[in-house]
Amino acid sequence: MKVLEASKVGLIKAGKTIWKLIKIVVPVYFFVKVLEYVQILPYISNLFSPLMKYFGLPGEAAIVIITGNLLNLYGGIAAMQAFSFTARQITIIAVMLLLSHSLPVETTIIKNLKVPRILQICIRVVTMIIFALILNLVWK
Repeated sequence: MKVLEASKVGLIKAGKTIWKLIKIVVPVYFFVKVLEYVQILPYISNLFSPLMKYFGLPGEAAIVIITGNLLNLYGGIAAMQAFSFTARQITIIAVMLLLSHSLPVETTIIKNLKVPRILQICIRVVTMIIFALILNLVWK
């Protein structure tokens, strides 16, 4: 009987988690595809291409990184699915998002520890940049 009850509770929790992810992933993916369809994506890509080349990434990667930093990792993953990146590029993006993601939410939480928000953002973004540059230089 305990197995059935535990299974029921587990399925309910899994369903809630899946629903939370769907509410993030589907709109982000849809938004990126709309940008692509209305031909705004090439402009954004061209704007960020000079910066992204230092990380060994195409300009489209900026959308993934910005999305991951403003929303969360799942938003970044959803945006990433709209593009065709190589394994190397996906790894660099993943490392960047690992070090710097969900900035609005996480800085609000850590602010309660009396760490200034701007300091938190600077540390995380600078660390992200340093590691991405190193990874790009090492992995040729």
